[in-house]
Amino acid sequence: MEAPWVVGCAVAAAAYAGRYSILAWNAFKARPPRLRRFYEGGFQSTMTRREAALILGVRERSPTDKIKEAHRRVMVANHPDAGGSHYLASKINQAKDMMFGKVKGSGSAF
Repeated sequence: MEAPWVVGCAVAAAAYAGRYSILAWNAFKARPPRLRRFYEGGFQSTMTRREAALILGVRERSPTDKIKEAHRRVMVANHPDAGGSHYLASKINQAKDMMFGKVKGSGSAF
């Protein structure tokens, strides 16, 4: 006599847990952009130090070790060998070079 009641309570608990999980997932996906982990904007025609910091997810005046760690983390997530884009990988590397002060193409050829 108690078995159907226990099964019914278990099914109801599973339904509530599923409903809560769906609501939590939707809230997670709809969080504001400042709480997201990676930069999701478009790229400027000439990369600035601010844009490079946004791409890597660090502050503009971050120490070298934090920049290296952020570059590695973002590159692992977007590496071409793991299904990422070659264009994004080049922009990530360009952002690292910008943060280290190694801007390519700024010298003149005499």
